[in-house]
Amino acid sequence: MKRTIKLSIIFLVVWATMAGWPPGEVKAEKISNDLEKLTLEELMSIKITSVSKKEEKLSKSPAAIYVITQEDIRRSGVTSIPEALRMAPGLEVAHLDANKWAIASRGFNSRFASKLLFLIDGRTVYSPVFSGVYWDVQDTMMEDIERIEVIRGPGATLWGANAVSGIINIITKKAKDTQGGLITAGGGSEERGFGGVRYGGKLGEAAYFRVFAKYFNRDDFVDASGTAGADDWDAARGGFRMDWDISKGDNLTLQGDYYDGGSGQSLTRSTSLTAPYTETSYDEVQVDGANILGRWNHVFSGGSDMTLQLYFDHARRENVTYSQNINVFDLDFQHTFAWGDRQEIIWGMGYRLISNKFKDTFTLSFDPLDQTDHIVNMFVQDDITLIEDLVQLSVGSKFEFNSFTGFEFQPGARILWTPHQHHSLWASISRAVRTPSIIEDSSHLNAAVFPGGRGSTILMSLMGNPDFESENLLSYELGYRLQPVDTVYLDFATFFHDYKNLQSLEEGSPYFESTPSPPHLVLPLQFDNKMSGETYGVEMAATWDIFDFWKVNAGFTWFRMHLHLDPSSKDTTLEATEGHSPEYRWHIRSYLDLPYNLEFDAALYFVDNLESLNITSYTRLDLRLGWNPLKNVEVSLALQNLLDSQHQEFNATGGIAPTEVQRSVYGKVTWRF
Repeated sequence: MKRTIKLSIIFLVVWATMAGWPPGEVKAEKISNDLEKLTLEELMSIKITSVSKKEEKLSKSPAAIYVITQEDIRRSGVTSIPEALRMAPGLEVAHLDANKWAIASRGFNSRFASKLLFLIDGRTVYSPVFSGVYWDVQDTMMEDIERIEVIRGPGATLWGANAVSGIINIITKKAKDTQGGLITAGGGSEERGFGGVRYGGKLGEAAYFRVFAKYFNRDDFVDASGTAGADDWDAARGGFRMDWDISKGDNLTLQGDYYDGGSGQSLTRSTSLTAPYTETSYDEVQVDGANILGRWNHVFSGGSDMTLQLYFDHARRENVTYSQNINVFDLDFQHTFAWGDRQEIIWGMGYRLISNKFKDTFTLSFDPLDQTDHIVNMFVQDDITLIEDLVQLSVGSKFEFNSFTGFEFQPGARILWTPHQHHSLWASISRAVRTPSIIEDSSHLNAAVFPGGRGSTILMSLMGNPDFESENLLSYELGYRLQPVDTVYLDFATFFHDYKNLQSLEEGSPYFESTPSPPHLVLPLQFDNKMSGETYGVEMAATWDIFDFWKVNAGFTWFRMHLHLDPSSKDTTLEATEGHSPEYRWHIRSYLDLPYNLEFDAALYFVDNLESLNITSYTRLDLRLGWNPLKNVEVSLALQNLLDSQHQEFNATGGIAPTEVQRSVYGKVTWRF
C-alpha cells in the first residue's frame, strides 16, 4: 500500500505536468530522436566522455571502449539496464535469480563483484558496503538513455579507486531532446506488467525540463525442477531533469529521482546457537532511495572550461539478515585548458563523505554500527600531441586519501597512433587499486553453526580485518580499430592484468566464547591479502552495414585467469574464483528494416561453461518484431530465451537459493506526442 500511494503521487505529478503546467508552447518529441539509425561513420564519430573526462571521438579513444546506443537498447527488446549490458563484449552478465545479477569485466564475477565502477550521468552508484553494485535499484526510463559507455580495463587515473577492471557510464538525454510526451506500457509471461510516462517542456527561452515515472512487476524464475521460486519483484521510480543555458558560456543541469521497491528470495541462514541452528524461509527485501545532482559548466576563453558537480545520494535496504541506511555526499571539480599548441591539461579534485547506519542481526553485524568515511582525491592528466594528426600521448595519475588504507596513487599512460582516418592503434599501461569495503573492514558474519562433541556448539564466523590492504592491478593493454571498407567497422583489444594483494580467507586460531550463550567454540575466518593472479584475453567487436535496411553487430571474447595463493595462505575456497568466468563468449545481433514500417531484430548469445560453479554452457536466442502503425506509435513483440525452457546462469551466494532463467514473451506499446 505504501509503494502504491507513492507511485500514485509520482504519476499525478507527471500527469498534471502533461495536462498543461507550466504554460508555454511545447513541441512534441519527434519519434526520430529515438529511432534514427546511425550510419557507420556516425557511429565512429560518437562523442564519448568516460575515457578522458572530456568529449572525444569513439574511433580516437586510446582505450577498450564499446558504446551501446539508444537504437541498440530499443531494438534489443531488453527492459532493464543489466540486460542491456549483455551487448558489450568483455562484460560478464549472468542472472542469479529473477532480481539479482552478477556483472563484471575481465573476470572476478560474482553478485558482489568489486572491481567495476558504475556511474549514471557522472554519479557513482557502487555500494560502499561491498564495493559493488546492487543492480536491482539501478534504473531509469530506458527511452531516456542516450548511450551506455562501457570501458574494459582500468580507468583509475581519472576515476580513482574501484575503476579497476572496467567502467560503465550511463549518459541520459538532455532535457531539450525529450520534449513532448511519452507513454509506454506492456506485459507478458515474465514481465507481468510495466509502464512509464514522461513529459518534457520548456521554461522561458533557455531552460528545458522533463519529469518521468515508471513501474514494473516481474514474475519469479523457477528452480531446477521447474517449481516457481520466491524471487518475484516490483518497483516504482520517478524523477526529473532540467538543463538551463544561463549564458553563452554557462549551463546548469539539475536532476534527481526517487525509487521504492521490493523483491523476494528464498534464504537459508544461521539464526541461533541452539537447535535448530539454521532457518530457510521466504525473505522480502525492501529498498528505497533518492538522489539529487547539480552540475555547472563554465567555458572560459581560449579553449578552457571547468565543471563543478555536487550530488547527494540516499539508499536504504532492509531484510532479515541486516538493514542499512547509506548517505553519500560528493563534490567534484575539474578544469581543462590548453597549454601551448600541443598540450591539453585536465585536472581536478574531489571530496566524498559516506555515512552508514546498520542494524545488527545474529547473522550479520558491524562494529561500529554507525560509520563515517571520507575520500579526498586529486587527479591530473596531460594530453600531448607528439606528431600532429598522427601520435598522441596521455599521461597522468590519481592521488587519493581514504579512511581505510590512507594514501593511494594510480598512474597511467596511453598512446594513440592514427596513420589513417580509418585506422588507429593504441596501447596503455596503468596501475589501479580496489580499496577495502566495509564488509572487509568491520563486519562479523556468522556463516555456520553445528553441534560439536558432548553437547557443545561450534560457530564458524567470517570477520572483517581492519588491516586489510587495497588490492592492486598493473595493466597492459593493446588495441586496434579499423574501417577496411565503408560498410565494416572492426575493433580488437588484448590485455594482460597482473593482480597483487587479492582477497583471501584465512583461518584464525579457534577460541571459546561465552556471549552470546550458550558457550561455544568459534572457528574464525578473516579477510586477508594472500592471493595474486593474472588475467589475459582477447576482445573483438564488429559492425557490418550489409544494406541500408540491414545491420549486423557481433562480439567475441576469449578470457583466461590464473590465481595463486601465497605459501602462508590457508584459503581453500577463493582460488576457485578463476572458474567463475567463461573462457569463450560471443554474440551476433541483426537489425532488419522491413516494408510497411516493420522491424525484425534477432540476437544470438553463447556463454561457455563455468567450471567451478558446475554450470553448463548455454545459447540464448532473442527475437523482436516492431511496427509503427502511426508516425508516433510503436508496437512491439519480444520473445526471449527461445532455445531453452529454462537454464541456470550463475550460483547465488550467502544462502540465497539460485533460480533459472525461463523462456518469455511480452508485448509493448509506446506513444510519443
